[in-house]
Amino acid sequence: MTLHSPNLDDRRFQQFVDDAKRYIQQRAPEWTDHNVSDPGITLVETVAHMADQIVYRLNRVPEKNHLAFLDLVGITLFPPAAARTDVTFWLSAPREEAVTVPVGAEVATLRTEREDAVVFAAERELSIVSSTLRHLVVQHRDEPVTDRTTELAEGSDVLCFQEAPAPGDCLLFGLSAAVPHCAVALELDSRVDGVGVDPRQPPLAWEAWSEDGWQPCEVHRDSTGGLNRPGEVVLHIPGTHVLSRSGGHEAGWLRCRVSEPLADQPFYTTSPTVRSAAACTVGGTTPTVHAEAVYDEALGESTGLPGQRLRLAHTPVVGDDPPVLLQTAEDGGWEDWQVVPHFADSRPGERHITLDPSTGEIAFGPAVREPDGSLRQYGMVAPKGAVIRARRYRTGGGRAGNVARGAVRVLRTSIPYVAEVVNREAARGGVDGETVEEAKVRAPITLRAQDRAVTLRDYEELARRAAPETARITCLEGAQNEYGAHAVRVLVVPQAVPDPGGRLRFEQLVPGDALLDRITRHLDERRLIGTRLAVGPPYYQGVTVVATLHAFRSVDADRVRRGAQDALYRHLDPLTGGADGQGWPFGRPVQSGEVFAVLQQVPGVELVDEVILHPADPLTGKRGDPTDRIDLEAPALVFSFDHRVRVLGGAA
Repeated sequence: MTLHSPNLDDRRFQQFVDDAKRYIQQRAPEWTDHNVSDPGITLVETVAHMADQIVYRLNRVPEKNHLAFLDLVGITLFPPAAARTDVTFWLSAPREEAVTVPVGAEVATLRTEREDAVVFAAERELSIVSSTLRHLVVQHRDEPVTDRTTELAEGSDVLCFQEAPAPGDCLLFGLSAAVPHCAVALELDSRVDGVGVDPRQPPLAWEAWSEDGWQPCEVHRDSTGGLNRPGEVVLHIPGTHVLSRSGGHEAGWLRCRVSEPLADQPFYTTSPTVRSAAACTVGGTTPTVHAEAVYDEALGESTGLPGQRLRLAHTPVVGDDPPVLLQTAEDGGWEDWQVVPHFADSRPGERHITLDPSTGEIAFGPAVREPDGSLRQYGMVAPKGAVIRARRYRTGGGRAGNVARGAVRVLRTSIPYVAEVVNREAARGGVDGETVEEAKVRAPITLRAQDRAVTLRDYEELARRAAPETARITCLEGAQNEYGAHAVRVLVVPQAVPDPGGRLRFEQLVPGDALLDRITRHLDERRLIGTRLAVGPPYYQGVTVVATLHAFRSVDADRVRRGAQDALYRHLDPLTGGADGQGWPFGRPVQSGEVFAVLQQVPGVELVDEVILHPADPLTGKRGDPTDRIDLEAPALVFSFDHRVRVLGGAA
């Protein structure tokens, strides 16, 4: 099969001539005769013919030379990025002493016939600190705290709040120790006294005292129905939890606060009571990265010559800082070498190396002949015969690490008293390494922008470079009445891994503050003076589809309903929806006719009887009036919200 040469420049003779005539109109308007008989036009055609020959020869350049040109202008492939997620280690039973999860402890997904296990490693040490309940304190809104520990010990019923609870009332639990990053179980013996609330959605907020004040806790499980029956509340404590003094007692304080009720949310008419309470630490959470650690890999011996290159056995390299800990055996000991981006600032005595994460190539400093004839050494040369080893590095990364929540369940490193592990949220941030074809597309944009943002395309490219793990980035002109003159609005859509069942949650589509700050700082250093910059998420327009379908008689109606709902969620998806499967286009309206076509293609559907669209608010859940078209503003994306499908006919 013939290999096609890359088309580096697709312009031809006539295009050169037309471009030249347009330039003549701009630069020399007095030149009005552009006919072929004009001597100047003849000269233009001669030059255009020569340029056409040059382009023809340029397009005959082999692929190897093309890659060499990219290398000469400094275009290197972006390495893959590793996915990260928080993993909770659950204890088999509460312990009196702390349980330590070491750095590098490995967990993984289940291995199946089709997919290998995806391995994650703990990025920092986790101490699951033992704790017990020492104090119980009640605080009414804007009043001093009242210690109820003695009454609790005597078995009396303690009112959690005022007799008629009000927003701001608190029930405080004092733990024997601070438990940052841990999971704490509160066992409560209550009875149905707090009438009026919905036990599935009580107006309560659980918080922990930290260095920055009260911080919210994630409620893992609450079987008390709003403190109305005996049960257990399991809380994930933030990492900033500290000891503090309240009501004359020093403890690690947690509190249950009565919050302002939402619209139509039932509220307490009387206060719930607590007869007995206990607390214990049942687990802990630590961040993990999709990477496997490699230790003490022998790389060979030093030749004693400048510019020596070695290669790691496992690629790509991801994870730690530094990405690889390189050591050489010198004078009976091991010496560490520092990874630097380049040797421009390296002095002859500094132990500097460079690392290509994609290929795993390690390079020592070169020796360069200066204009005066002297030889300058950039970075230190390892002594000849010195043994070189990679003490530690991690390999992994890529989209394979973006696993759904609950997928990480296997403990690969044996840790005493740990019964199970699980990731409460999907892993995000995994990006495959850049391919050569992608680098070819990026190279002209990079050379044109020169690390400066002028056009909207420049802002978009630089934002992607700052955060390659994002799913979508687009740049628009900011509205002058909202952002002022000369404003650029950068819309960021983060990666989101659907939950089992293929459904996205709204909170997954909101980029974190750290991601937005990173993009903002990167663009702020490269924007033009006077340009206003706004970086944030797009506006998500919720869409609810209410449809009525007719199924064939021999087809299971439930299967058709599930297939229709899956098709709707798949088509109206901000990341993978739309006609081309690349994500719903920004500002594109949703029309009932298009939804008709999507539903008609579902297997088992005989007839699409009715399709009604409702605009919806993903935060409040409120639906708007029925319509057959929902228009979106330019910075808006769709979000599927609670589609309803009714199937008539089909098998019973």
